[in-house]
Amino acid sequence: MFRQIISAAVLFVALTMITGFVYPLVMTGLSQVVFPDQANGSMIVRDGVPIGSRLIGQIFTSPGYFHSRPSAAGKDGYDGASSSGSNLGPTNQKLADMVKDNVQKVREENDLPAGTAVPSDLVLASGSGLDPHITPDAAYAQAQRVARERGLSPDVVRQLVMQHVERRQWGILGEPRVNVLELNLALDAWKVSHSR
Repeated sequence: MFRQIISAAVLFVALTMITGFVYPLVMTGLSQVVFPDQANGSMIVRDGVPIGSRLIGQIFTSPGYFHSRPSAAGKDGYDGASSSGSNLGPTNQKLADMVKDNVQKVREENDLPAGTAVPSDLVLASGSGLDPHITPDAAYAQAQRVARERGLSPDVVRQLVMQHVERRQWGILGEPRVNVLELNLALDAWKVSHSR
């Protein structure tokens, strides 16, 4: 009996060391060598200051910027410590009312005619609540507003959207998408480069 307790304790300590210390250290070191950008959060740095991540969405409310999809993560949305969806089912009246309000808001903000279909990612939160991407259709739906607010030609804004469409990974995984933070940074950069 005493031998079994010693064997179990030794096995417990050995497995704790392997799975709790050795394996995480090896994986961390390997990821730093093979995928350093992703391992460090895919941070976007401007003038030496981190301003966001390519992997985590942010809230944009100014009419001169493309808006992200709604977020149910945390009280104000996009809270990394509260990553989740709303958990409201398709028959939930609260969800139906929220979607209806979001559709109306998107139509009003972007001057979309009443019969125009509104891209679902502009009215529904993602499962994580932290999705940094919108569909190309959602970006194009906002292009007219962004162009008007920035005093730009709608063609210039649509061209920027087109340049920031990320294709399917390896040609088969996922859907075409636009990273909202990167697109908004490109808008700012375009304004700076063309105001000289």
